[in-house]
Amino acid sequence: MFNYQMADVGRMFLVFGVLLAIIGGGLMLFGRFHLPGDLTFRSGNVTIYLPIATSVVLSVLLTVVLNLVFRQR
Repeated sequence: MFNYQMADVGRMFLVFGVLLAIIGGGLMLFGRFHLPGDLTFRSGNVTIYLPIATSVVLSVLLTVVLNLVFRQR
């Protein structure tokens, strides 16, 4: 079923690691990432944050990236 060589597995881990480092660095630089579709509810000391639009954008980006990484040759 999966016929990967160890070099291919290592390359995939390297790509995922670099992507995580870029995403983490971007989040650190830009602070909280809020899009217009994200909802925030505040009541006293309680804050609930629902990142609906951010989740959709990240889902689309990850789908594109994973399709590029795992595309058939």
